[in-house]
Amino acid sequence: MNFHQTVAAAILAASFVAGPAAFAAPANKVIAMVDTDSDGTIDLKEVQAVASATFDKLEKDADGTLDKKELKGRISKADMKDADPDNDGTLDKKEYLGVAQALFTLADPDKDGTLDAKELKSKAGKALVNLLK
Repeated sequence: MNFHQTVAAAILAASFVAGPAAFAAPANKVIAMVDTDSDGTIDLKEVQAVASATFDKLEKDADGTLDKKELKGRISKADMKDADPDNDGTLDKKEYLGVAQALFTLADPDKDGTLDAKELKSKAGKALVNLLK
C-alpha cells in the first residue's frame, strides 16, 4: 500500500467514527461550489484548486503548514500521523493536497476521473468534503 492509499484508508476509517452529522453539506451543493466548468461533476483539478484555497484559508500563522488547531478537526490524530510522513506534527500544502488526491481516488470507484453527487455520498467522498470545507 502506498502513502496515499494509507492516508486515504486511515481517513476513510475515521469517517465511520465522525458520522453523517460531520458532513452537513449536501453533495449537490458541494458540486456547485467546486465545479468550475459547470459539467455537474468535479474532477481532480477542481478538487486540488479548492483544497489549495482551503489550505491557504486555514493557514493563519504564515509558517506554511497546518497544525492540529488550524486543521479544525478535518483530520483525526491517527490520520494526521499517516498524512505526515516527516512526523513534524503538521501538514504542508503538498501533504494536504496529497490527502485530497488520495480521497478523490477512493471516492472514484468507476475511475472516470470525476465525482458525481452519488460518489460524494460515499465514505471517501464525505471525508473529501470534510477536508475541503
